[in-house]
Amino acid sequence: MRSVRVQLPARRGEPGGETHAELRDRHEDGHHLHHLVWRLGPGVRVCSSAVLGGGIGPRAWILNAQVPGGYPRLDPDRHLAEIAATEGLTGPGAGLMTAADVAAYTTGHDGGVTATVTTGLGVRGWAAVPESATHTSHRPGTVNIVLTLPAALSDAALVNAVATATEAKVQALLDAGLDCSGTPTDAVCVAAPEPGPDGGEPFAGPRSAWGARIARAVHTAVLAGARPPARDLS
Repeated sequence: MRSVRVQLPARRGEPGGETHAELRDRHEDGHHLHHLVWRLGPGVRVCSSAVLGGGIGPRAWILNAQVPGGYPRLDPDRHLAEIAATEGLTGPGAGLMTAADVAAYTTGHDGGVTATVTTGLGVRGWAAVPESATHTSHRPGTVNIVLTLPAALSDAALVNAVATATEAKVQALLDAGLDCSGTPTDAVCVAAPEPGPDGGEPFAGPRSAWGARIARAVHTAVLAGARPPARDLS
């Protein structure tokens, strides 16, 4: 397995062709795949539902890796660690996985918050379903959301940020005309500076200062990914 950096035009929703993530290209088992890498460095902690490095704690990097549809492996955490090793990523990190086209990522920006989203909606539905529907197997299509912000958040605010991002995701899916709340394997990562003696911002709900920015950034990115790109009819 090897990976190289890819130079692409600006993503939908992204100003100036810049992003907080690096888009990388790799060939794996006959597949041409992409992944996004955030090199966070020291002094950053992440609240995440990621399959690798989930929970709350210091993280030096985040990885969002594309895998083939019908993903056969049963050790996604080990697989993500292998990809991270090819990138030279060291220390604790968080790794997400998706069968969506990672190269088609979208972004939203608001007041220092950046939301980077990969949108795979091939298997979608509502969160609350009858028990019989919860035992079916699901492909790792997923809507993966990675948020970076410059303000330190308390533990409670980090958890609240995940909830706010999820609410904004559902709002965007409905605004895109989709009858669903997401996919069964959606994941969220929120990266923010470690708090100092003041403990960080106490709130990240949608009517708090930082929560409102998170909600708008996520809504922009998810809406751009859920809507098909406009066709040029000229």
